[in-house]
Amino acid sequence: MLPIAIAIAAAWGLAIAGQVSGSAILLHHDTLIEGGLPLWAALVLFVLAWQSMIAAMMLPSSLPLIRMFGAVSASQPRRGAAMLAFLGGYAGVWTAFGVAAFAGDVLVHRTVDRWAWLAAHPWLISAGVLALAGAFQFSSIKDACLDKCRLPGTFLLQHYRRGVGAAFVLGRDHGLFCLGCCWALMLVGFAAGFASLWWMAALTALMVYEKTGKNGKRVVPVVGAMLIVWALILAVHPGWVPPAFSGS
Repeated sequence: MLPIAIAIAAAWGLAIAGQVSGSAILLHHDTLIEGGLPLWAALVLFVLAWQSMIAAMMLPSSLPLIRMFGAVSASQPRRGAAMLAFLGGYAGVWTAFGVAAFAGDVLVHRTVDRWAWLAAHPWLISAGVLALAGAFQFSSIKDACLDKCRLPGTFLLQHYRRGVGAAFVLGRDHGLFCLGCCWALMLVGFAAGFASLWWMAALTALMVYEKTGKNGKRVVPVVGAMLIVWALILAVHPGWVPPAFSGS
């Protein structure tokens, strides 16, 4: 588990260094899309930054299952390769989501460029993201996926198979459930951007608590209501909302 802890610490170290130096804004998706780079180059840089976000924000919430997988796979041949395959399957799901979010943001930027009214009211996009994330907190999909994530032992008992290929499938399946319960909150993180260290920390703490906290289930609808209220405030009076979500 030491390499996992080092990866998480390194990801947060990069985020802090980027925040302190001011260089993290260069990897914000808005900057990459509007910075004049070829779209493929912007996507490559974004995916690299997104891997760090996955390590910093998503690995902490999956540590219970990672520990269990490490324990049960310790006796199988090529256990190191099995762990890498497990993590690769998990990261692959979240990378695909990041690419989809980036592609969606490209579409949003092009829509704003062609629609003068939306260009004059960009905070409504962020309000829509917050409202979507808030509404998803009340969905049955969120509850079903969180149930899988809250019981890593049961998930492992049902799906564990020996072998590197099976480890990849296990990581992919766990990643899909993790995506199912956290994609909307990560979309909020995407909107705030890699440069917004405080939002990264707050969302990470929230996702970890929803999955592992004693009262995690009770927190879910409370957070949903808060996000919806925040979206309404942002839509009506964007000046009351921190710059990360003001659309400016």
